[in-house]
Formats: sequence, structure tokens, C-alpha cells
Amino acid sequence: MKMIPFNKPYLTGKEMHYIYQAVYSGKISGNGIFTRKCQEFFEQKYGFRKALLTTSCTDALEMCAMLAGIKPGDEVIMPSYTFVSTALAFVRAGARITFVDSHTDYPNLDEEEIEKYITPRTKAIVPVHYAGIACDMDRIMDVAYRHNLLVIEDAAQAIDSYYKGKPLGSIGHMAAFSFHETKNINSGEGGLLAINDDRFIKRSEIIWEKGTNRAEFFRGEVNKYGWCDTGSSFLPSEIIAAYLWAQLENINEIQKKRIALWEKYYNGLEGWADGNIKSLPVIPKYATNNGHLFYLVSRSTDQRENLINRLKENGVHAVFHYLSLHNSQYYKNLHDGRELPNADFFSENLVRLPLFFELTEDDADMIISLIKGL
Repeated sequence: MKMIPFNKPYLTGKEMHYIYQAVYSGKISGNGIFTRKCQEFFEQKYGFRKALLTTSCTDALEMCAMLAGIKPGDEVIMPSYTFVSTALAFVRAGARITFVDSHTDYPNLDEEEIEKYITPRTKAIVPVHYAGIACDMDRIMDVAYRHNLLVIEDAAQAIDSYYKGKPLGSIGHMAAFSFHETKNINSGEGGLLAINDDRFIKRSEIIWEKGTNRAEFFRGEVNKYGWCDTGSSFLPSEIIAAYLWAQLENINEIQKKRIALWEKYYNGLEGWADGNIKSLPVIPKYATNNGHLFYLVSRSTDQRENLINRLKENGVHAVFHYLSLHNSQYYKNLHDGRELPNADFFSENLVRLPLFFELTEDDADMIISLIKGL
């Protein structure tokens, strides 16, 4: 029986070539030629004011928390239906997390719910573009500007996705991206901090370089460098950047294939879904689909388990996703006690189908047939 994994990292063929170049360049510690190539690519293609590679999206979010000046007692608003890293960066800074429920029909946070939870202690809003599908950023930015709050986009899944024609990650004051092996563009582990507000550019480089102005020194802007601020070792090695560059050179081909597979799933299941499950993915008119992941929402947890087991019996690995953070072992006693029924529903009923570059159309047809046969 052919086994179809949930994910398989794609190799373009140039990764090892560029890694070889990086190793033999004599500069592998980071912030070398491949780091600069990647950062310039993001700034030019997506219009970020400043792009800095990081060792993970979690680290990029930690940098956001530092730049935002989050301190004990501050409050940060975000969805409950998200990965732990969204909250962890701010919890580590001492913030209290105020969770907002999802929409009834798709997992993104309900923008209409944000304003009622703003208090004098609120410092930031962190929208998460689940499955690469945009939150309503105009509404979020309007609320943020009226209350003098920062907006930090968790764009971990949102590379090359757009809101009203604007690249996700370019709208909020800051944004974080992931290049984990499960993402469209990957470097095994890796991330990106995107800065869209000039106030944070200079300090972001200092935090990125262990709290020093080392980057300015190497550009010849200062005659010596030293310890200027807090920070950490957030920049990745040139080996990781070289791998990532091979992926970025092929981003258009990768995106085209993933979106085609996503659309094949949707078109193949659309008629069947009505009357059999709760829903297929919902894409608002203001958003685009970047082919990151394809999910189904079952009517019940039992139906989801039957679906996962049926696929597994036929060699297909489908998986559920997050446990709502407000119900997590770590945070449930710190949560304010509000029920978030939509987030819980997606936790209990959402299932993700295999979607990766080397998945064939025949594979997708077989998966569609298995699901319809339930």
C-alpha cells in the first residue's frame, strides 16, 4: 500500500549547492551573503520596511514582544485557536493574554469581538492568518489606531498571501513568518521578522545582534560596536539562509503547485460537503488563498475520528490541529473563564488533509474518493 504522509518538505535541487557555497565562503555564522539575499528578496517582493531572518517564527515573535516593550501586567489580545508560539512570546515577557473567539464559520479571530476586551493595560493585538487566509486587517488597524495599540501579525502560515492586494505581514506594525518544514517555503526551522514601522527598524537590528550595534559596525556606520540594549542570538546561520534562498528562487513554482492541489481538493469535495460535513475552508472576499493547508470541518468529533481512521486504513495521514489555548493545561487557570465555543468547535472538529509539492493529482483524487466514500 502506498503511504501518503501529511507533509513532505520539498527540495528544489539547489539547497545543497548553496549550502556548499556558504560553507566554502568562509562565512557561515550568519548575516552573510545568503542572509542578505533572502532579506532583500522579502523587502523588495512584499514591501517590508525591514526584514530580518530568525531561527524560528517563535523567535521572531519574541523580538516583536521586545520591540513592543511588553512588560509584566500588560495585556495582549489574540485568538485562542492558534499555535502556542503566538502566546508564548508575550507570556515570557510577563503579559496577560486576552483570548478572542473565532468566527463561527472559519478559524480566524472574530474582529468584531476585539474592541470589547480592550482595557487601559492593553498594548497589542496579534491577529493570526490561519491557513494563510487573511484576517480583516482594515477593521483591526482601525481599532488599533483609535486605541493607540500595536498590531503584530502572526503570519506563520501566510507567506505570499494577500489582503485586498496587500501582502500579509506588510500591514501591521510588525509581523512574524515561519519557515518550518511544514510551511510552503521552508528551511527546516527558520523564521522572519518583518518591520513596517520605521520606529522599530534600528532597535530591531540591535536586538537581533545580541543587543549590540554590530550590524552598523559591519556597514561602516560606527567605528566600534558594543552592548546597547537587550537582545539575543536570533539570526540563523548562513547554512539555513542558503537552504532558504534555494526555496525562495522557486517560490512561484511552489505556490502554483500548492494552490492547484488546494483547488483540486475544494472542487472535488464542494458538492459532497453540503449535507455531509459542516464546511470546507471559507475565504472572505478580501482574502486570497496561498495553498498552505486544506481542511475540513466535521459535524462532530466522532465524525472527524472516523474520517481520520478511514484515511489511515488506506495509507493516508490526515491530522487535526490545535487545542484552544484558553483550555490548555498551562493557561486554563490563567484565562478569565469566558467560554470560546467557536475556537473549541474547531479544536474538536477540524481535520487537515495532506498537501505538499510532491503530492500528485492521482493522490489527491484517491483522497477525495476515500472521503466521499464515508
